[in-house]
Amino acid sequence: MYNVPVLEGARLLLAAPAKARPTFGRRNMTERTTETKQSTHEEASTNSYIKEQELGLSPPTEYSKHSTMLPTTTPNSNGSLGSSDTARHTAGFKRYKYLRRLLHFKQMDFDFAVWQMLYLFTSPQRVYRNFHYRKQTKDQWARDDPAFLVLLGVWLCVSTIGFGLVLDMGAVETLKLLLWVVIVDCIGVGLLISTLMWVISNKYLLKQPGRNFDVEWGYAFDVHLNAFYPLLVILHFLQLFFINHIVIINSDWFVGYFFGNTMWLIAISYYLYITFLGYNALPFLKNTVVLLYPFALLGLIYVLSVSLGWNFTRGLCWFYKYRVQ
Repeated sequence: MYNVPVLEGARLLLAAPAKARPTFGRRNMTERTTETKQSTHEEASTNSYIKEQELGLSPPTEYSKHSTMLPTTTPNSNGSLGSSDTARHTAGFKRYKYLRRLLHFKQMDFDFAVWQMLYLFTSPQRVYRNFHYRKQTKDQWARDDPAFLVLLGVWLCVSTIGFGLVLDMGAVETLKLLLWVVIVDCIGVGLLISTLMWVISNKYLLKQPGRNFDVEWGYAFDVHLNAFYPLLVILHFLQLFFINHIVIINSDWFVGYFFGNTMWLIAISYYLYITFLGYNALPFLKNTVVLLYPFALLGLIYVLSVSLGWNFTRGLCWFYKYRVQ
């Protein structure tokens, strides 16, 4: 017969290996699931925070050019970022995430994109305040949701088809015009202007060159899209209702070219002003007021066009017809 202490010790000894059995695969799977849920919850919370700030549902955050950006990553004990944080904040990963969401319409926030489009006409400063919130919460200035780009493409297609109808183009000619406008005017010119502004701002407008502050190319592209949207609506949509009634038929009348050129003045003024606001919102840039200097040239061209009877809208219509010949 074994005494009770010996039996109890043997039972514990036999049970110990079972409890200490390695469970690395199960634990890693559980950790990955937990991290995914936390990441999804953090992104949803961030989007909710941004919406509440913009719609006025929560107290606004004070912002000035001297404010400090909030950290969005947790450094290691030696002060450097972990490998996962570093990978998550690379330009390649951000681009991959943006393009991936472009293929999933259910993940896009079209309501918020529509809200931004409305405020680009009435209060564009509020739109750029949203970019500041995104920098604080997601550590990037550029949009991470392509909903705005998708809606802009829809506007561009609809207005271009309207131009084809107003100018009595056939189906094939309208399709050619649509391809020209989307591929060349929107994408090609947009990439060119964004890259040019990206180079100029990083080379000449940085307060402290060489520091860890620079203008993201994606942000420069977003600024162009923001400025391009009011111009598109005014010249490619609103103007359609007046082309065959004021601007084209009565082009020799003062009222005709005055009305058409005034619409061009308003549209380009929107583009210049919203572009200025975009770069002026970055706290590490200086002398952004130089982006307002083209207003002087714009005003001079407008006065000359009205005085000399130039009709920019008639020129645009002629150019569109020449393109599709």
